[in-house]
Amino acid sequence: MKILVLRFSSIGDIVLTTPVLRALHEQLPGAEVHVATKSAFADLLRYDPHVHQVHELGEDLGALITTLRTERFDHVVDLHHNLRTARVKRALGVPAHSFPKLNLQKWLLVNFGINKLPDQHIVDRYFEAAAPLGVRNDGRGLELFIPADRAVPRTALPEAHQSGYVALAVGAAHGTKRLPERRMVELAGMVRGPLVIIGGEEDRAVGRSIADAVGGRVFDATGRYDLLGSASLIAGARAVIAHDSGAMHIACAFKRPVVSIWGSTVPDFGMGPYQPGHTAQVFISEVSGLSCRPCSKIGHDRCPKGHFHCMEQQDLQRIAAHLNT
Repeated sequence: MKILVLRFSSIGDIVLTTPVLRALHEQLPGAEVHVATKSAFADLLRYDPHVHQVHELGEDLGALITTLRTERFDHVVDLHHNLRTARVKRALGVPAHSFPKLNLQKWLLVNFGINKLPDQHIVDRYFEAAAPLGVRNDGRGLELFIPADRAVPRTALPEAHQSGYVALAVGAAHGTKRLPERRMVELAGMVRGPLVIIGGEEDRAVGRSIADAVGGRVFDATGRYDLLGSASLIAGARAVIAHDSGAMHIACAFKRPVVSIWGSTVPDFGMGPYQPGHTAQVFISEVSGLSCRPCSKIGHDRCPKGHFHCMEQQDLQRIAAHLNT
């Protein structure tokens, strides 16, 4: 059987598909599993032994569809479920199943505070799209494969960091999912021992601020490495601090102890840290009792209320104490 899995973006969502990819490959004898995703994220699956081929989406969806038609797939598992994946499914004309996005339930929670969402992680909702093929969740969690030549060698770090460090992943897709810069600086100063700051080119200013304030025990890796290089630094950490972001899910893929900081979004959406069998390694920090939270299912650039209580009132001392024990 030749199966196409669709998940175009983004980092965390793609990492969350890996249990389904593994199950399709391992539980269906002879199955050939292909994935279609955006070119920017293809490296997340390129080295996965459960994936036969990654098909990259650039600017032209039509070009991707033309390529996919030549593969003659038997089935499509749609883990994105949007207008573009609907177009792909129509074009291929083979049996297809999609996961339940629960957009109405999310809308009710965001707009009226009515929580009708199931107590179910999105990984298990992803498996609903694969269930007609007879696969089930094996409970082994997420995974990410990084070849040695794409990883940052430990020797590239300062000597003090080579025996262990905490990774602080400062990025997130939207402003209301990130601690304000001054609060990240404050938190970094509270966490003992060597720190590695993880982030992209867009996070360099924050990385510099933390390094300037905290001093030599900080290795600022923001903007230095590509996606897999940064992921390898997360994999090598003794613990990871992350927002509701791809970095949080990468930490879970490597079974790292993770402190997950939540602002405008909530774990109730089903996207919390996913480490079955390792739940003691997960610490979620959120400000409870705020009537304005969640204010979005994906986040805003700025707090709609102007006060940003969901991040300004985070208990940084409690977070640091959890890591310093």
